Amino acid sequence: MRSVLSAIARFFAEKIGWHRFGVIFSLTIITVAAFVLYHKLQGIHVDKVLDAMATVEYRDVAIAALFVAMGYGTLTFYDLFALRTIGRKDVPYRVAALAGFTSYAVGHNVGASVFTGGAVRYHIYSSWGLSAVEVAKICFIAGLTFWLGNITILGLGIAYEPSAATDIDQLPTWLNRSIGIFALIVLVSYVAWVWLAPRMIGRLNWEVRLPGGPLTLLQVVLGICDMGSCAAAMYMLMPNEPYMDFAGIGVIFVCATLLGFLSHSPGGLGVFDAAMLVALWEFDREELLAGLLLFRLLYYITPFVFALTILGSRELVLGVTRSRKIAGK
Repeated sequence: MRSVLSAIARFFAEKIGWHRFGVIFSLTIITVAAFVLYHKLQGIHVDKVLDAMATVEYRDVAIAALFVAMGYGTLTFYDLFALRTIGRKDVPYRVAALAGFTSYAVGHNVGASVFTGGAVRYHIYSSWGLSAVEVAKICFIAGLTFWLGNITILGLGIAYEPSAATDIDQLPTWLNRSIGIFALIVLVSYVAWVWLAPRMIGRLNWEVRLPGGPLTLLQVVLGICDMGSCAAAMYMLMPNEPYMDFAGIGVIFVCATLLGFLSHSPGGLGVFDAAMLVALWEFDREELLAGLLLFRLLYYITPFVFALTILGSRELVLGVTRSRKIAGK
């Protein structure tokens, strides 16, 4: 089995190229999403969508905003955890919070978050003496935290309520439940692997020591808090009728979010929305679309504006400081 997988990997690397395959995969997701959206949005009345947005209770919007704030707050600890993992204990939390918040807020909206978020991180951390390799390690550890949390949520959610995933992937419920259980087995195996002995990956100056067992569990908790907060925000903005429990919406939300992430579309635009509209077909389309638009406003647009304001203000302050130093000489 291992030799077969190695042969497949060599074929993609030599004949197609992983980068080219990734581009084709992303374009395929975006194309399918665009086709789905075209059909799903036919007959939508903009006035009804605006009316539905206006009728959402302010209390629900405020609670959703609080959950969004909690989610972004958790993202700041992604960076702090990664900094401590690579041994940079000299970088304070305020810098990790700045880099974490702004990199994710920009990366979520611009797309290709691995590169855009990494560029923002490097711009901030380089002033503290971190090299490009160290920033790459931070991105890797933060990404690992993200995926560990998502695998946990998806594994538990799909195993508990496989029908929610069926609404997106159209697979039988028994197969989805099997996928969820398999994901949990992989997760437990990974935790056991890093718990038994120190693990290093990479080579030369790009070696990264993976967090041990207890710290990996902390990564899982951080990832759950992040995605769980986002799912809770979406849940608060959902239409009241028909009733759907948090577990079902949470599974659908995480699946839709990951599809958007894999597409590299800015903010998962189109892909996330198409997946939500397909999976939540029971809801009134105008009311559901109103909830999706409010979520985008809270989770994407507002943090993006804040991040650009913070980064712009920081550059202004640094520029004035440098000018004063030059004038003082």
